[in-house]
Amino acid sequence: MTKKLYLTGMAIAIAMSASMPAFAEDEYNVSNGVTTAGVPLGLHGVDAVALTTYNAVAEGDAAHTVVEDGVAYYFASAESARKFKTDPVRFAPQYGGFCAYAVALGKKFDGDPHYADIVDGKLYLFVNADVFEKYKKDKVKILKRAEKTWPSIQHKAVGDL
Repeated sequence: MTKKLYLTGMAIAIAMSASMPAFAEDEYNVSNGVTTAGVPLGLHGVDAVALTTYNAVAEGDAAHTVVEDGVAYYFASAESARKFKTDPVRFAPQYGGFCAYAVALGKKFDGDPHYADIVDGKLYLFVNADVFEKYKKDKVKILKRAEKTWPSIQHKAVGDL
């Protein structure tokens, strides 16, 4: 009886842990697998505070991890981690870290921190240099469209779009 109860408990725990990253992967642009914090990595491990504040790509370190809404973010320093923890909405990428141009088109593509723009203090990511250049030609239109589209795709799985 004890062994059966143990196995049932383990099966439930495995099923629950397997579904948690799937939720984060639908809502946020995250890595495959999980970090040592037990959740997927966001923003390709780049420091969101450095990116938002200085538009600089600074590699984060797992020693400075903050988990926010089921996503692990790495930071280059304890100070950056503290700032993010204090105000995650200010520093987290828009649209869950997906490409803003793709969101405007009703899709969820990877957002690469090397192609980022800060508009009104908000961090927007883009999939590659070509898309980033297209976006720069009409930022206002693209961001308005993305803002309008995001609520209708935010909770949809990437494969369903």
